[in-house]
Amino acid sequence: MRKAFGVTRLVAGALGILVLALHLDYSLGSGSSALPNFFSYFSMQSAIAGVILWLIGGVIALRRSADPRWLMTARMLVTTYLLVSGVVYTIIVAQAVARGVSIQVPWTSQVLHYWMPAYALVDWLLAPRRASIRWISLRGVLAFPIAWGAFTMVRGAMVGWYPYFFLDPYQVSGPAEFAAYGAIVLSFIMLVAVLLILASRYLPRPGRPPGLDLDRPRRGASGRRERLEAHSGPQDDLLVVQLGKGGGPLRADEPDKNR
Repeated sequence: MRKAFGVTRLVAGALGILVLALHLDYSLGSGSSALPNFFSYFSMQSAIAGVILWLIGGVIALRRSADPRWLMTARMLVTTYLLVSGVVYTIIVAQAVARGVSIQVPWTSQVLHYWMPAYALVDWLLAPRRASIRWISLRGVLAFPIAWGAFTMVRGAMVGWYPYFFLDPYQVSGPAEFAAYGAIVLSFIMLVAVLLILASRYLPRPGRPPGLDLDRPRRGASGRRERLEAHSGPQDDLLVVQLGKGGGPLRADEPDKNR
């Protein structure tokens, strides 16, 4: 099952590159500034990051029995940004339609804003052999959006273009409305990240024995702290790693000589 997910990630990454290239070609017809504007969208940067992680994650899934924690944390961040981009894009399109404004949504844009976030969420929820995400990872969730926002405001003041209406000083009533939009978006980003972390910690984890949490330490009969770790091998043997005195790993059928 894990190898199937690895292949799926590689296919998703390859298709993502194709769609990004086609959408860039479509966008270049809108003027000389289309190229820098294309890469200035939060959704495009998130999609590019998603494609890179799917390719890396696909290779790792084919070579290793479980995703490392750094990859899980990176996937949590990128999945958060992709989902938020899809929701914001949907709201903008809905508001434009409600106000009678004509807006074109090419199929490439639909894939980037709807299908890619949907796949990222499915991969997050169903990928086998995944680890739980630590709450400390929330510290870095807002770093990229804030940095992107600062860059966008500086660039927007220089070129007179903003990727989203709520960042454009000429489309909001003043600093109060601008701050309100910013607070809403950042709060929503944090909420999505919290939900993804909760899902990683409490939803069933495919590929692991039911009722066994390999990430949490436990205490053995001797009172020393122990942790169960799964090591890939012909029979996926379960080892008990002592964190107290004695140090070395013991097989389940080997007596503890340190007692």
